[in-house]
Amino acid sequence: MSLSRPRPRSGRRLAAVATAVVCALTTGTVLTAATPAVALVLAHGGGHDEAAVPADTAPHITAPRVLAEMRDDEVAALGPEHAEEHARMRAAVRGVGDYPQTTRTNRLKALTDSQTAANAGFDPATFGAFKAYFPSPDFGDHIALLPTGKVLLFSFERIETNPEKEPAPTQTIGRENAGRAFLWDPAKGTGTAAFKQVTPPVVDMPDGLGQERPAPFFCAGHSYLPNGMLGVFGGNLGGNGGTGAKLSLIFDPWTETWTRNPDMSVGRWYPSVVTGADGRQLIMSGQSELGWGTPTPVVERFPAKGHPVPHLKTETPRNTPVDRFKADAPFTLDYPHLFSLNDGNIYGFGRQAAEQWKFDPVNETRSDLTARPDGRKRNYGSAVMLPGGVNGPDSALVLGGDRDNPSTLRFSKGSWTAEKSRAFGRTQDDTILLPDGKLMTVNGAYDIRDYGNGPYNPNADLKYRQVELRDDQGNWKLGPVQRLPRGYHSNAVVLPDGRVMVTGDELQQIANNPDIDGTVSGIPGTTGPVTMNGTIEIYEPAYLHQADRPSLDRGPTSPVGYDKKFLVTTSTPERAAKAVLLAPTTATHSVNTSQRQIELRLSSRAGNRLEFQAPPDAKAAPPGWYMLFLLNDKGVPSVAQWVQLGSPA
Repeated sequence: MSLSRPRPRSGRRLAAVATAVVCALTTGTVLTAATPAVALVLAHGGGHDEAAVPADTAPHITAPRVLAEMRDDEVAALGPEHAEEHARMRAAVRGVGDYPQTTRTNRLKALTDSQTAANAGFDPATFGAFKAYFPSPDFGDHIALLPTGKVLLFSFERIETNPEKEPAPTQTIGRENAGRAFLWDPAKGTGTAAFKQVTPPVVDMPDGLGQERPAPFFCAGHSYLPNGMLGVFGGNLGGNGGTGAKLSLIFDPWTETWTRNPDMSVGRWYPSVVTGADGRQLIMSGQSELGWGTPTPVVERFPAKGHPVPHLKTETPRNTPVDRFKADAPFTLDYPHLFSLNDGNIYGFGRQAAEQWKFDPVNETRSDLTARPDGRKRNYGSAVMLPGGVNGPDSALVLGGDRDNPSTLRFSKGSWTAEKSRAFGRTQDDTILLPDGKLMTVNGAYDIRDYGNGPYNPNADLKYRQVELRDDQGNWKLGPVQRLPRGYHSNAVVLPDGRVMVTGDELQQIANNPDIDGTVSGIPGTTGPVTMNGTIEIYEPAYLHQADRPSLDRGPTSPVGYDKKFLVTTSTPERAAKAVLLAPTTATHSVNTSQRQIELRLSSRAGNRLEFQAPPDAKAAPPGWYMLFLLNDKGVPSVAQWVQLGSPA
């Protein structure tokens, strides 16, 4: 999650050294850049599937400050891209001025106005609609929907308020390199009383300074345990371009507290974590405690064998170690996509085309998968398991992460096939699985800290603010635009009421903060004033504008065993066509290993009582907490109820 993370270009070593690399704002404003696209939106109207924003990728724009530092001899000797990295370093050395509050205020107004104009032509019943936008005390670079219905947001204490500079303490050791975490309770609305601070454990990191601070767990990986608790592994030790921490933490949603477990054997900065059919978590990849350029191949497992997998709310893992998985995972780039498909194996889709592997959790082996046929590196971009009916997902869609390539590729039963492409290439995007089985892409950018107008320039091409929606036939269509552009460290999550929460990207939140130095008081869990670092935006999918919801009056209140039948009552049986389980989201850096949708078998129907049958086994749906939705025949969902699937037996 390090904002100063080296850019994935030929000059990345230079970029890693220049951690404060900044570029001046390009000429022009958000409104002038957006005006042609807004006009096109209004011309098309809301009833068409055509792209409302031009689909061609805008040319990369280099900031004038950097252009002034370009040297012909370096271009000839190194090539334009590498020469630009040298020029960027020289521009950074010359420094930049402050970023005035008036610019932040004007930017937010411009974005608000352009969103209103662009979305006027989109019919909510066809495209959905963005509704609420409100401040948050956290950037939301990491996110997790908890089985209490609350959302855990965590990130870091900012060290910079100028969006032309690096806000995160990636290169910082000592007290300033600290984590932070908050809960948002949607049931309490959008004001400060809806948030609660849940500070991570205070630690003394092994940096030689002896300065305790809340654990710097940003850039960690995470997934759920069967009892609904969140395991968080890794983080930022500080320095050397991004140095991995060995942290192993648990967040307990039932008591809303953190627990620190014994450290991992290796540091991990940018690792991925996935929960398998046995309920244990596999932890892979990440830069080691030696710093950037040292990705670890070591795979670790939590809880270690010999330690029980927690299923009950009261079973908080304490003094629980990881152990080493027998097979290695030699990913050379961080944050691979990891999925537990319905054969019980873990599939690792690396960012390099050739780094695609299958892991057998029982035999602890690794085997090769067919290389991704595009042959291209995909940077941070989304991937998602596709619905597979009552037997769970047997395939995954890999998309995003390539700014020049809009293609999507489906992996199923050992081979790759091309699916219908999105409108344009984007990185840093988030693709989420909705209750009706459709997909939605939100957020995205041209590159890390680049929204189409050069690095560390927050002005964004309007198209990166536009969502894309995928139907049951795999067709994509562009939809409304969100308020803020959100790229690096953006997130999205489906809430139990079917709405979508969008947050993340601290650079954009800093650049558009209407009161960057303002604080609020009264947030539970705090001991003093809190800076409202972040923002949250709420999107209502089209199904919330199409018809009345089914009503889910009562679902099971005790754990449901695999293949077992259970009763659901509804006061609107005529609207209840089917039921699905939707796993909650925990995500960061466009990596979401948890979301999955499973259709439930309808066994019988009698009046307001419906009998469903649970998924056949843990391979179809790993043990844990799921949202249970009733859907009508058009896919309109009820408000979900939480159900725990699986038991210690």
